[in-house]
Amino acid sequence: MTWEWIIIVLYGLSLLFIFFFSLGQLHLTYHYLKAKKKLKGQVVKTPPMDGAYPKVCVQLPIFNEKYVVNRLVDAVCNLDYPNDKLEIQLLDDSTDETTAMLQDKVDQWKGLGKNIELIRRPERVDFKAGALKYGMEITDAEFIAIFDADFLPQAHFLKATIPHFQNEKVGVVQTRWGHVNKDYSLLTRLQAFGLDAHFTVEQVGRNTAGSFINFNGTGGVWRKKTIEDAGGWSADTLTEDLDLSYRSQLKGWEFLYREDVESPAELPIIMPAIKSQQFRWNKGGAETARKNFFKVLSAPIGFSNKLHAFFHLFNSSIFIAILITALLSVPMLWIKSIHPELALLFQIGSVFLLGFFSIAIFYWVANKHLMKGKKYGKYFFKTFPLFITVSMGLSLHNALAVAEGLLGFKSAFIRTPKFNISDKNKSWKDNQYIKLQFSWLSILEILLAVYFAFAIFLGIQLGDYGLIIFHLMLMLGFLMVFYHSVKPQIK
Repeated sequence: MTWEWIIIVLYGLSLLFIFFFSLGQLHLTYHYLKAKKKLKGQVVKTPPMDGAYPKVCVQLPIFNEKYVVNRLVDAVCNLDYPNDKLEIQLLDDSTDETTAMLQDKVDQWKGLGKNIELIRRPERVDFKAGALKYGMEITDAEFIAIFDADFLPQAHFLKATIPHFQNEKVGVVQTRWGHVNKDYSLLTRLQAFGLDAHFTVEQVGRNTAGSFINFNGTGGVWRKKTIEDAGGWSADTLTEDLDLSYRSQLKGWEFLYREDVESPAELPIIMPAIKSQQFRWNKGGAETARKNFFKVLSAPIGFSNKLHAFFHLFNSSIFIAILITALLSVPMLWIKSIHPELALLFQIGSVFLLGFFSIAIFYWVANKHLMKGKKYGKYFFKTFPLFITVSMGLSLHNALAVAEGLLGFKSAFIRTPKFNISDKNKSWKDNQYIKLQFSWLSILEILLAVYFAFAIFLGIQLGDYGLIIFHLMLMLGFLMVFYHSVKPQIK
């Protein structure tokens, strides 16, 4: 096999993965629309509570979060739930003044009759998973709600979720993330755009299809028995939430998703923080796939559910496929020019453009239903191209994270720094948790921007304009990611 055919095969396989992934997203869109049609514009109703409310423990895993913990504790203590049935655990592993701030809050709310405790482990082992496990072992509550430090649960959260557990098969109720700082900047708007699709079309689509969904690490409630039955929290992946979700559903527990119940949270406001979060999510997703997919294959579930589970567990691998496709698209231009006899093959390959339209439909539907008739069309066409462009620009960073996860390379759990900043004029540079340093990855990102600028030039020179828009988006994507990565380091 010549080098040309090696490139063609690798390029084709990458396109094929992207194509089938996009069809999977289109199938979820179908199920989402089916669910919406069934509800006829109504929301999922919380079932009436038969008898007294059960005891709930709200766990707040915290590590050095002095900028956001006060608002978090206040929001949780204002939950509308019987005081004698509500326990609040501040699972604090902090090494700074966060602990003193939390102690002040505990004293304040205890004086108002709240059952709230500041819990310090003897040793910080297994990061967030270890903290949740430690707290679970010292509570007798039947249900456990979890919120990360940047969340602001609404008062009705528990009364909207707990009644669903009257169905003994339900092990988890997950709610939709909201965004307290969506309009802070272009970066926060793009993050919200992507997350909103996951928390509408993707989660509802999977839930409606009867496929596995995931607890998103926060903004949800677990039945304690479900966690125990699935083997408990484990820190052998960076996404302990996804891992436990699959182990639980493989045990037969059902997950319920409430799109209409919103749990507001903060979005990272600088690219280094976004990259930190993206690295953990993508590497952890790959680690979870490596750990659980063969268990899914052997599970007594339908083929459609196994297929959705494959694309769910391996969804971060899309960045590897995008990166390979992007890198090989340039030599493909040259191969196409020197092998006119392969013209039919390249024409057939253009069918994979349908994948792009499938993804566009996926995000269009999410945007339309979430904005509820507002000027969603204008917002979509202004945001979607930028979202795809920046996603392409992140493909190198995220592909490396996925590769590490699939190959079994271990790394520590790196928390995403929180800011508690919604005012665009307020500086974040005094945030003591931001440790900025120039990365070699940024050098590669700017080199890739130059590489795709050359690809545009090559396409014009060869008179082949089919990939120019693709290469333009790649060039702009890597430029934007490079710019926003180095900008915070400029004093």
